[in-house]
Amino acid sequence: MDRPRFRAYFLHPRFWPLWLGFGLLWLVVQLPYGLQLKLGRALGWLMYRTAISRRQIAARNLELCFPDKSAAERERLLKENFASTGIAFFEMAMSWWWPKARLARLAHVEGLEHLQQAQAEGQGVILMAVHFTTLEIGAALLGQLHTIDGMYREHDNPLFDYIQRRGRERHNLDASAIEREDIRAMLKVLRAGRAIWYAPDQDYGRKQSIFVPLFGIQAATVTATTKFARLGKARVVPFTQQRLADGSGYRLVVHPPLEGFPGESEEADCLRINQWIEQVVSACPEQYLWAHRRFKTRPEGEPKLYGKRK
Repeated sequence: MDRPRFRAYFLHPRFWPLWLGFGLLWLVVQLPYGLQLKLGRALGWLMYRTAISRRQIAARNLELCFPDKSAAERERLLKENFASTGIAFFEMAMSWWWPKARLARLAHVEGLEHLQQAQAEGQGVILMAVHFTTLEIGAALLGQLHTIDGMYREHDNPLFDYIQRRGRERHNLDASAIEREDIRAMLKVLRAGRAIWYAPDQDYGRKQSIFVPLFGIQAATVTATTKFARLGKARVVPFTQQRLADGSGYRLVVHPPLEGFPGESEEADCLRINQWIEQVVSACPEQYLWAHRRFKTRPEGEPKLYGKRK
């Protein structure tokens, strides 16, 4: 995909409110990091009070995935999750606009040698991630240290799409954005020995998924990780990031490659991936994207697990 280019069309009056919003956000993220964490928590509180539909989805997911927790424990976790989501809004802006040196000071990286070794051997890597609220800043911080391509879906607003892609790609000019549906391009970069960020933890429907347990619930799980690894002759390297509670930044961990992957069947691979997702989400549940309807697609004959969206 070509680099994003500024167009005179972006100066049209229809985009002025968005330009104003971006300008104000740029000013806010010049504030100290600790203050932005507080502003993010305040925004999260406002979202908790007003985003009723998303709050109901997140609450239902927590009820499904953590039935052993009390209602009070899940409510506290829900509020912390919205606080983390509010902070993510400012983290997105930091990753787009902060000077690279200022941003780099927040990174505490472990396991980078796994990516470096694969690169030295000309081996493609599927950097298997999950949708934590910190994913935007986590990818930016790791992208400063190693070239990472990314799966990409074009935003409906062309100006937002331009700002977003420009902000994401500035950390490594060798990186490329690949349309989510462009399977051929993804396999090409894997066979060329590159690393690509990929998260298999969302519900993409029945057509490209099989049902395996996730937190004890049959979940539509994409089989693409197995297909990409096999056809792209690539290693699957798990990657996690976590916002540190002491305000010192982010712990980024590049885990060792999965041994024996792909395995004997797509079902066994999907189960292995979901077990890993359970493990990393349970370690930091307040920072996971619970507002996604992860169990929307149900096996034949099973009732829906979410109420009607408001």
